[in-house]
Amino acid sequence: PEAGRCKCNVLFHLFDGEVLVFHSAFNNDNVYTVFRIIAMDSDDEIPSLVTAITLEPVPVTIITGYLGSGKTTLLNYILTEQHNKKIAVILNEFGEGDTMEKSIAVGEKGNLCEEWLELQNGCLCCSVKDNGVKAIENLMLKRGKFDYILLETTGLADPGPIAKLFWIDTELGSDVHLDGIVCVIDSKNANKHLGNNLLDEPNLDIINPSTRQIALADIILINKIDLVDSSTLETLKTKIRSINGSSEIIETTNSRIDLNKILDLKSYSSSNSSRVDEMIRNVESFERKTHIHQNVSTVTLEVPDGILRTSLDTFVCQILWENMLKDGRGNLSEIIRMKGVIRFADGSIAMIQSVYDMYEFQELSKNVSEVPPGSRIILIGTFLDKTELNYLLNKCIDSGNESLS
Repeated sequence: PEAGRCKCNVLFHLFDGEVLVFHSAFNNDNVYTVFRIIAMDSDDEIPSLVTAITLEPVPVTIITGYLGSGKTTLLNYILTEQHNKKIAVILNEFGEGDTMEKSIAVGEKGNLCEEWLELQNGCLCCSVKDNGVKAIENLMLKRGKFDYILLETTGLADPGPIAKLFWIDTELGSDVHLDGIVCVIDSKNANKHLGNNLLDEPNLDIINPSTRQIALADIILINKIDLVDSSTLETLKTKIRSINGSSEIIETTNSRIDLNKILDLKSYSSSNSSRVDEMIRNVESFERKTHIHQNVSTVTLEVPDGILRTSLDTFVCQILWENMLKDGRGNLSEIIRMKGVIRFADGSIAMIQSVYDMYEFQELSKNVSEVPPGSRIILIGTFLDKTELNYLLNKCIDSGNESLS
């Protein structure tokens, strides 16, 4: 079953030898019911129920980036090149660009009607004027014709709320799952867009869309590198690392990239704990080098092995939900993204993930021996103060230990 939608198929064996097949389906607005009578001469001819086939959820990758960064160029490349991958691409009609595919959406009685086009290279394409959820629902009717979904956001959109829509607990059995967020950056103009975030006095509580897009990204594509010199490029990379020190940076021209580098990221999967450890090492290395003060930054937090699950849960609730975290100047902190690996007192190991106020612990029950030692968390957010974070964490740990004594 899906949200707002359910299907039912029942087979009844009747006394007179006939078989009644009952099909029913409903969504938010309509109910559909079909009855079929099948006459049978013997029990041998009565159809048996078919074992349900479980399909793996389809990974969704969000493509974000500021106006003019090259998102449309990237998606056009995917839609036209021969890469032997079956990808469904959802273009946003309010994005920049004048591609033919962006005129597909047709208004019908005031309502948006999306049509999926099958392209020559095996990809599917659709154009939307919303967040793409309805288009993905329609896309599921073509299940089997694609292996990946790429969803484009508008240049001014915060990808966080969209990511939360597709980041669903695997136990809920969704048809799709969030694989990662890819941010495309215009190297020629990005320094100008990000300049307002490098402040001597951190009093400005406004974060521009480009900064949030970088903060939430799992992969960052610095595009148009052929249009800038090496000094400009290095300055931009330093600013990006100051905002998000955990994501991989890839330099591109005309948005050309090996698609294997932006697909199957498993950024929200518990099977990717080794990548989290690598990100933590990169962040720690950069923290020792940079001295840029910034409203949005990345910090790592050492968590004592053997922490009580209740203590960490309390800490996470306080910084995500209860607005109890402030920096040394009294500015209220906001956690945009969080990820890490934790070893609990009961011996279990879990990955922690969050996007804004939505978080989850994922147990690492397989290959625990391969999980790197230690317990650490990467936090990306506004006005992050490592001293205040440690103080709040230790306070939660002490409170948890006292409750046991």
